[in-house]
Amino acid sequence: MDDDDGAAIRPHATAEIRKIPAFPMDKEPTDMKPMSAALVMVLLGPATAFAASSTVAPAAAHFTGKGQLGFVASQGNAQGKSANAAINLNYLSGLWKHSLDLSALYGQSLGIVSAERWTAMWQSNRKISADAYAFGSLRYEHDMFDGFQYQGSGALGVGYTLIHSKTTTLSTQVGAGYMVSRPETLTSIALTNPTRTFIERIPQASQRYAIGTLGVNYEHTITSTTSVSDKLLVNAGSVNTLVTNDLAFIVKVSTQLAVNLGYHIQDNTHPAAGIQHLDSTETVNLVYAF
Repeated sequence: MDDDDGAAIRPHATAEIRKIPAFPMDKEPTDMKPMSAALVMVLLGPATAFAASSTVAPAAAHFTGKGQLGFVASQGNAQGKSANAAINLNYLSGLWKHSLDLSALYGQSLGIVSAERWTAMWQSNRKISADAYAFGSLRYEHDMFDGFQYQGSGALGVGYTLIHSKTTTLSTQVGAGYMVSRPETLTSIALTNPTRTFIERIPQASQRYAIGTLGVNYEHTITSTTSVSDKLLVNAGSVNTLVTNDLAFIVKVSTQLAVNLGYHIQDNTHPAAGIQHLDSTETVNLVYAF
């Protein structure tokens, strides 16, 4: 263009793009710091509380146990004898507790077996928190007179200690599992030569079904030498529900010896035909703790 036009020729302007910070780069605004701290506390607060509640100090490994034995014999007009025995073993290591319970009952009257029951139960607990735990259990029972050749079950679940004081402990657990059993019918047959009675056993088809399980354990120290305990177990299924309850009154004789007065109840809601569903046993045993 000519100078007469009154306008000088200028080069094309180049656009300049700059990043404009929301706030100075050397520091954050002072009003953002409390907001950030509050946000962190809101987000991490529940997780921190849960972690604190679920932190459990692992227990030092140790082993405890107790065994008990009782025996009754009679002669003369009434002839009979009976014996019962039980052993309980516990092993604690870290967050784990493993328990084994074995029990046996045997009785005779006039030379005829009138009672015979063998029971075994294993349970492993793994602490989740100071009061909660997860568990797995196995149970097997053979009773010659309850209408079942055998009953075996396994279950998984969770438990919680509701009360844990110097004198009282109460815990409960719930879970689900599987039951395998085989019912059998019992028929008494009398013989005249020689005079005696025996029982004919006819096994039925085995049964397999899912169960829900409930357990309640209660212990209370009355005095320095006396205590009471009660243990309830329910295995409920569509085919049969098994309920057992063991009530015990214990009197200490020494630091390791005690006398146990026990009352055991066992109920099968659907035993084989002709069998009573409820059995009860009273025992007086000498207990040795180790």
